[in-house]
Amino acid sequence: MNTPRLHGRYVVRITAEDVGSRVSVRSRIGEDADGPTFSDTLGVLEEWAHGTLRIRRRDGSLAEVPEATMVAGKTLPPPPEPRAVRR
Repeated sequence: MNTPRLHGRYVVRITAEDVGSRVSVRSRIGEDADGPTFSDTLGVLEEWAHGTLRIRRRDGSLAEVPEATMVAGKTLPPPPEPRAVRR
């Protein structure tokens, strides 16, 4: 069975000047029989140095993304405020 493949254009719209901003980064993590595999990282860009992006996730963990694997990236607005619980 042929699975339709969607093709899009990835664009990197972040730079080292975006340190401190909330970002979304897609990086290539490998390839299998179906083609390349990707991973998405969302959080605050804490550092971009020596070819590595360090992104602090909402859970407090630190993700390291090699710059060479990045295929897309953009800045994001701050996360929405938590909703108040109605009673």
